[in-house]
Amino acid sequence: MNSPVATAPRAASPRRIAALALPALVVLAAEPLYVLVDTAVVGHLGRVPLAAVAIGGTVLTLIAWLGTVVAYGTTGRSARRFGAGDRCAAVAEGVQASWLALAVGIAVAVGMQVGGGALARTLAGADNDVADAAAQWLRIAALGAPGLLLAAAGNGWLRGIQDTRRPLWFVLGPSLLSAVLCPLLVYPAGLGLPGSAVANVVAQTLSGVLFAGALVAERVALRPRPRVLAQQLVLSRDLLIRGVAFQASFLSATAVAARFGAAVVGAHQIALQLWFFTALVLDALAIAAQALVGAALGAGDAAEARGLARRIGLLGAACGGAFALLIAAGAGVVPGWFSDDGQVREQAMVAWPWFVAMLPLAGVVFALDGVLIGAGDVRYLRNLTIVAALGGFLPAIWLAYGLDLGLGGIWAGLTLFVVLRLIALLLRLRSGRWAVVGAVRA
Repeated sequence: MNSPVATAPRAASPRRIAALALPALVVLAAEPLYVLVDTAVVGHLGRVPLAAVAIGGTVLTLIAWLGTVVAYGTTGRSARRFGAGDRCAAVAEGVQASWLALAVGIAVAVGMQVGGGALARTLAGADNDVADAAAQWLRIAALGAPGLLLAAAGNGWLRGIQDTRRPLWFVLGPSLLSAVLCPLLVYPAGLGLPGSAVANVVAQTLSGVLFAGALVAERVALRPRPRVLAQQLVLSRDLLIRGVAFQASFLSATAVAARFGAAVVGAHQIALQLWFFTALVLDALAIAAQALVGAALGAGDAAEARGLARRIGLLGAACGGAFALLIAAGAGVVPGWFSDDGQVREQAMVAWPWFVAMLPLAGVVFALDGVLIGAGDVRYLRNLTIVAALGGFLPAIWLAYGLDLGLGGIWAGLTLFVVLRLIALLLRLRSGRWAVVGAVRA
């Protein structure tokens, strides 16, 4: 081990929160940055390639959400053990999470070779050109799934021991490589649309290798332990169900947008990927919350955990408001970065007011999500997400399709989803029932 004896976690001052959140910000931004770069580069190839990346990028985001399930579940467990003074046990959680991530990643990569075409056709509707292009992009991009999920598991245990420096470099380097490779492969190399997928695979695989190397350097036992793997699967089931509810909602939104035409789904792709990008950047506070709240509860300090929840919630509101101002200021400029098509840019402006209005609310939601994940209160988050998705988001977007409300109706549904979650999270925070102390949540 690099440090065989754990020290007590440091006090969660604003500086300490920033020290954890700022490196995590870069890490969180990496995956949507892959797709944003793809969108900007491919968007100038034409409407069909842009729509294809909209379909394939949404599925890639689903794969990234599987990684989020692994990372967030691992962070909470590792942080509690680290807070209780057992660093070795905290790292051991990462070993088993990495085996789980590798197995899921390989299954996803193989599954997309077999079923990627059918999935693309389902999401693209009747547009065969978009479906064929999306299937080609998706089959290549899915080969990066093992590396992507290994990196997610690595992020989880390193955050749990409050080390966000190594994840910063392990993600930043491959991300910059991808940003350089993507335009080179698409244009000078002449690969076109597949070139962007190849750039993603290279970056994700390299990142996974770096995180695996960090685990080996810890000098802990690396063999898989089926009993612990089974426990992690059981403990992660609520986060998995929650992630499925999220992705069913966003996949449905993309499917509905596709049925309004290529211009609408292209505009939806621009706005949605910017939304994912800002969401995960804002989620940097949630990463700090997971590590700090988990450690505080592991050390038996419920009062500190409750104080952290209030401070991080207020910081989330402030950061969300700042992003709203930036997005509002870029309304007439940003869509043009991603497409030369006038209809696509016009449709993007339909979603823009909803996008801006929800950001301050979303900042609080993401921050408080992190508090409850760090506390291990994931069953409540699971139930909340299912209710908000089934009772708000999904009915709203399919109603938008039935009433021909277009992209505005879809984004009104997303806003409703955020509002419902905000109300329920504030009620849970006020109750205090989430703040259970101990190295392992009962």
